[in-house]
Amino acid sequence: MKKLPSILATKNYKKIKFKILKTQHLLVKAKINGVEGRFILDTGASNSCVGFDGVDLFHLKAKKSKTQATGAGASGMLTQISSNNSLKCSRWKTSDFDLVIIDLTHVNQALMQQKVKPVHGIIGADILINGKAIIDYHNCMLYLKQIN
Repeated sequence: MKKLPSILATKNYKKIKFKILKTQHLLVKAKINGVEGRFILDTGASNSCVGFDGVDLFHLKAKKSKTQATGAGASGMLTQISSNNSLKCSRWKTSDFDLVIIDLTHVNQALMQQKVKPVHGIIGADILINGKAIIDYHNCMLYLKQIN
């Protein structure tokens, strides 16, 4: 495993540190449209998302969506969509990034009950698949391949 970072670097992977919260969630810091936020890294979430309160913060252009979201502890949630955003995690970045906008109140209430700071959103499988993600749990590192 000691050689993994150097091997991945030759293949244009960027390393991103994450923190394991006491709730066992993985936390990454990322910038959306140049604004830093706290995000749960969620391999089970199909799409990356931001809470409704992040629309202004991250300078999102939200559009109505007929799609309803389902997540742990909630279903039938109304959503909006925001297209053409930029996402930067450490040195990895992508542009033309779409985000689902949902109500994250239930997520943040659960975190706060455990005395964990709230998050702005979730980095989901859309990014992990696009970035050919490799997660090194032991060293708390996420590796994403820089495509463009």
